[in-house]
Amino acid sequence: MTIFETGRIVYWHRELPPSAADVIGDGEVEADSRRVAGTLVNREHLWEQHRVELTEAARTRLEQEVRRRGGRYAHVLSEAIDVKRNDTTGETWLHGRFGYVMLA
Repeated sequence: MTIFETGRIVYWHRELPPSAADVIGDGEVEADSRRVAGTLVNREHLWEQHRVELTEAARTRLEQEVRRRGGRYAHVLSEAIDVKRNDTTGETWLHGRFGYVMLA
């Protein structure tokens, strides 16, 4: 099955990309969830909602990088997620850095 049949480009952590793919490089992308007024502290529901948004934004960025760099797949191996806050505007959001290897 080819990338065009599955449409899948990004593989997360323990998910394995096709075994025939060869590593051609590595990199890191950053992404943010949307900003909301208030704080995410002690709000599990908001955390989960923003985590989903952050993951989707990261997936989009990774797909863009794969296309830009001429690869076929990205395998995410590491991630670091932080809560960000702008005290001036009172907004809070999640910011993530995602380390990956590029495969062809």
